[in-house]
Amino acid sequence: MPKATLTISSKNYSSWSLRGWLLCRMAGLNFEEAPVDLDDPDVRQELLLLSPSVLVPRLTHKDVVVWDTLAIAAYLDEISPDAHLLPKSRALRAHCCAISGEMHSGFHNLRSALPMNLKAKHETFKIFAGARPDIERIKTIWTECLEAYGGPYLFGEELTLADAMYAPVCTRFVTYAVSLEGPLAEYSDRILAWPLMQEWTAAALAEPEEMAELDVEF
Repeated sequence: MPKATLTISSKNYSSWSLRGWLLCRMAGLNFEEAPVDLDDPDVRQELLLLSPSVLVPRLTHKDVVVWDTLAIAAYLDEISPDAHLLPKSRALRAHCCAISGEMHSGFHNLRSALPMNLKAKHETFKIFAGARPDIERIKTIWTECLEAYGGPYLFGEELTLADAMYAPVCTRFVTYAVSLEGPLAEYSDRILAWPLMQEWTAAALAEPEEMAELDVEF
């Protein structure tokens, strides 16, 4: 019987739920999913960013309750060090934490202009000027990591926290026809073909259209 519960929201729209879920699976944690009730007015307020506290994803494990994706990652790294959510090298760990933190706290224009929506795919999409620097910064981060550590993932041969943090961005680039070339396109395709991403996407596509107004980032 699962000893952990991960509270999540919409698989189609919630990039933070996806990140938390990926991290738990990467850590080999035995957990069950607990979807929030999208019909609850308080939940809707929270998910539509009308409430200051967004408490999904939320991991409950034994006597520990932890929310916020980076806090979940830190906890999982403590209890499952062999999963290598963070690289072994101190320098690489610092770099991994830095770019993961940048995704966690930044890219606000990207979030508002290109919300995650796995059911949508635009042939062309006009990206407003404010989001373009965010896209270019992400391309720079990916390029620097792939060149420095040799791929196929951001920190070499093993998937890490950073790949989980940027995985939803790969879906956004497909949804909104953001052009990628060379190693960046190969990296994005590799993440989208990741069996865990395939599993999540299949569940998202099967999800009922419960909240039409949730075409926003949360």
